Amino acid sequence: MAARWPLTIRVEVIRSSRGADTFTELFAPLGYAMSATALPLDEKFPEWGGSRYYRLELHGNATVHDALSHLYLVLPVLDDDKHYYIGEAEVGKLLRHGDGWLATHPARDFIVSRYLGRRSALVNEALEKLRNEEAPVVADDERRTSAAAQAERELERPLTLHTQRLNQVAAPLRALSVKTVLDLGCGEGKLVRRLLADREFERIVAMDVSHRALEGAARRLKLDRMPERQRKRLQLIQGSLLYRDARLAGFDGAALVEVIEHLDPPRLAALERVLFEFARPRHIVITTPNREYNAMFPTLPAGEFRHGDHPFEWTRAEFEAWSKSTAARFGYEVVFESIGPKDPTRGPRHKWPSSS
Repeated sequence: MAARWPLTIRVEVIRSSRGADTFTELFAPLGYAMSATALPLDEKFPEWGGSRYYRLELHGNATVHDALSHLYLVLPVLDDDKHYYIGEAEVGKLLRHGDGWLATHPARDFIVSRYLGRRSALVNEALEKLRNEEAPVVADDERRTSAAAQAERELERPLTLHTQRLNQVAAPLRALSVKTVLDLGCGEGKLVRRLLADREFERIVAMDVSHRALEGAARRLKLDRMPERQRKRLQLIQGSLLYRDARLAGFDGAALVEVIEHLDPPRLAALERVLFEFARPRHIVITTPNREYNAMFPTLPAGEFRHGDHPFEWTRAEFEAWSKSTAARFGYEVVFESIGPKDPTRGPRHKWPSSS
């Protein structure tokens, strides 16, 4: 297996006809953190403003092969001007360089259309092949994630942490007079069920990246049989927290229950901007496992995480450092509370920042 390396990629000049947000839309789902600096139209005349050209820097862990494949497809998409004949051979190049990532990329259709010069016959051919590739990959990933989540619930069951966690997330939202709330990474809808039971929450939008999870939530919540008044309060949507989404703006509160520990550092950095800068709810409740607490689970081997999909599980000090830094950068205040038995040295933590 090829080694993954911490890579820094610099592109001194790249044109983006749609502005700097396009860099996030295209590169964040691939795991890159990035910075883009707009170049002036003319350095001698700064009053003319910025141009459509940028200096781009990417940071992420990837194999050299994957990084080159990402650049091979995405750079022409940004420029939107391939300077040679686009024919049938380009479909093969697209599929070859996009193998393993393009089929499930949130901007897949945009990438395909731009790369193939909007030639409809070629675009349709490529998308059909990518859709055939997508289904088994997504299904396998979701089965693994579902199994890992079930193992985590079984592990925590003796301490009933999962139930305590959900109850303690709903309580501060109600105390803060939240009327409209986002459940981000809603999974099977357990928090949604608690929020629906409280009439103080007038509008609930539950989002998950997985279509299968949303279908399961709809079944468990009996959405098709829900009374009309109740049904109008709830919306289930599919989406990713790694790129900006206008549907998430304008809410009183948001909850992320055991979500951030599923993201590696570049994706976590993308989530920070999406949530705290762009969506910017007034109050946010976040829970995440505390690694120091894992010793209380007798069936968990020493040094292992609760969930096989976790890139990290922070200590309380690490979580507090991240929370305070994030709150300071985006103008929030932060409060910490414990979940679970009152152990003076251990305890999962959560926060609910409120905007200053």
